[in-house]
Amino acid sequence: MYFLKKPDKQQISEFIEAQSKLEFTYPMVGATGKEEHPAGYVVDHNRIHLGQGKEIFQLARQALCEWRHFQFDWIELHHSDLIPEPDQTVGVLAHALGLWVLNACRVVYVIEETEPVQRFTFAYGTLPEHAESGEERFQVEWHAEDNSVWYDILAYSRPNQRLSKLAYPYVRRKQKQFALDSMQAMKNSMTDRESKELPEKSKDCGNK
Repeated sequence: MYFLKKPDKQQISEFIEAQSKLEFTYPMVGATGKEEHPAGYVVDHNRIHLGQGKEIFQLARQALCEWRHFQFDWIELHHSDLIPEPDQTVGVLAHALGLWVLNACRVVYVIEETEPVQRFTFAYGTLPEHAESGEERFQVEWHAEDNSVWYDILAYSRPNQRLSKLAYPYVRRKQKQFALDSMQAMKNSMTDRESKELPEKSKDCGNK
C-alpha cells in the first residue's frame, strides 16, 4: 500500500489486522527452510560473519528475536515488540522515491537446531498488499568446527504490484540495499551489546 505522507499508527494497525486474515501470495510456502524456491522467482542469498563463540551466537539469536536486523534509517517494522512466532503478521514501512510503502508479511516458521550446526531461524512470507511476492529467511549459525557465528539471509521474490513491476530495477537496488543494511545492523548489534547481559525475554524466543 502506497502513501504520499507517513501513515499514522492507527492506519498501520488496521492495515496489519486486515492483512492478517488473508493468504500468502506465493507457492511453496516454507521453501526457504529447504533452501528451495518456485520457478520464476529471483533468489538472493547473503551472509556476514558476526564473530566467534557461544556468547556472540546468543547475542545474535536475541538480536533476531528483537528484530534488530530491521533497525536502520529507511525501514520501520511494526509489531517489532513481539518475538517472531508462526502466524504472526508484521508491517514493514519503507520510505522510497518520496512515497511511504507499507507492506505486510506473516511469519511462516521458527526453527531452532543444535546439530550439525547450532542455528536459530525464522522466515516470513508476503501477503496481498505487499509490493513483492515471496519469502525471506533470517538465520544465525554457530559452527563448532571453527567457533564462527554467521548471519544468513535467503530470499526469493518477484513483483506483485504494477508499480513494483514498472520500477523493478529500482526495487532490485532496494532489495540489495536491505540485505546490506540488515547485515550491518546485526554487526552493529554485536558491537553494541557484546559485554551486556542478555534480557530475560531471550528465554521465550523460538521453539522449545
